Amino acid sequence: MESFEAAVNGVSRSEDPFSGPLTSIAPWNYRVLAALMFVVTAVSLCENFTVMLVTFRFKQLRQPLNYIIVNLSLADFLVSLTGGTISFLTNYHGYFFLGRWACVLEGFAVTFFGIVALWSLAVLAFERFFVICRPLGNIRLRGKHAALGLLFVWTFSFIWTIPPVLGWSSYTVSKIGTTCEPNWYSGDVHDHTFIIMFFTTCFIFPLGVIIVCYCKLLRKLRKVSNTHGRLGNARKPERQVTRMVVVMIVAFMVAWTPYAAFSIVVTALPSIHLDPRLAAVPAFFSKTAAVYNPIIYVFMNKQFRKCLVQLLSCSDVTVIEGNINQTTERAGMTNESNTGEMSAIAGTVPPKTEEHPNERSSCAQIPIPENKVCPI
Repeated sequence: MESFEAAVNGVSRSEDPFSGPLTSIAPWNYRVLAALMFVVTAVSLCENFTVMLVTFRFKQLRQPLNYIIVNLSLADFLVSLTGGTISFLTNYHGYFFLGRWACVLEGFAVTFFGIVALWSLAVLAFERFFVICRPLGNIRLRGKHAALGLLFVWTFSFIWTIPPVLGWSSYTVSKIGTTCEPNWYSGDVHDHTFIIMFFTTCFIFPLGVIIVCYCKLLRKLRKVSNTHGRLGNARKPERQVTRMVVVMIVAFMVAWTPYAAFSIVVTALPSIHLDPRLAAVPAFFSKTAAVYNPIIYVFMNKQFRKCLVQLLSCSDVTVIEGNINQTTERAGMTNESNTGEMSAIAGTVPPKTEEHPNERSSCAQIPIPENKVCPI
């Protein structure tokens, strides 16, 4: 409790953020933040609930590569439900009226679910790399592999977000006094060690996984595209994948870099003076990730949109784009399957090539990547 008191005093030496609004900030600032958080929270809850509902209703969407996508939507949904809702209410009141221990719980919940979402993006990048590049040869992504990925994400995130609750650093009120977060403001070396480890394991590592996996994936697809240059339309999926990967990495950086940079600056210079409104910007950016993650990873996908339109039109839930045999175990990677995998990642319909009548039966035996049906 002593460290908690010190952290609160570090934010405001003359006012208690749990008893009333900070007099140094005009009330309209809190109203603006409350309005922004209401919009962000409402949109995020609707989007991520839609993703989970559509995936639940359409069996062909429930493929191993999509498990982590649903996990991402669940984490974003919980971030908005806990952090977004509480942030709206506290900003509406102008201070964290729920009390000290509610602050600790809110800080833990938002950080935990946020890191789950962040690492879900890294695991998604690795799984896509695994499906396309096949580093283990004929071993394909199965349900058990995807389940292990989910177990890793939740366990690893819990390991690095529970220590402040147990005494290694702490969760405390932010400078603006309406949200709670890890204690970046402590000058204690013991707390600094946690922040450095937290920054490394929950930002540097997942960012490295994302960049390395997508770079290797793009190199593989470019090689495939060059091989299929004679087809003319084989480069279209590659260009779409490239654009999508760039968007994914940029979105990740926009959401988390300000927060990571802020945490390091404040940890390195705990006595630095920052306007509370400016200090609130990085946390707000990280919360907006719950809004555009579903757009980038789900709604930009053509097959998912078809499933969504069918659901909204209240028609019977049927298999879209046919029911593709996904149990083929033939080893190797043909030209057609490579191109199909590019389309699977890009969320588009694979380019069609001309077939001779006597080749139709043999085409049915081409190995199909597991995530090809309604990928997300």
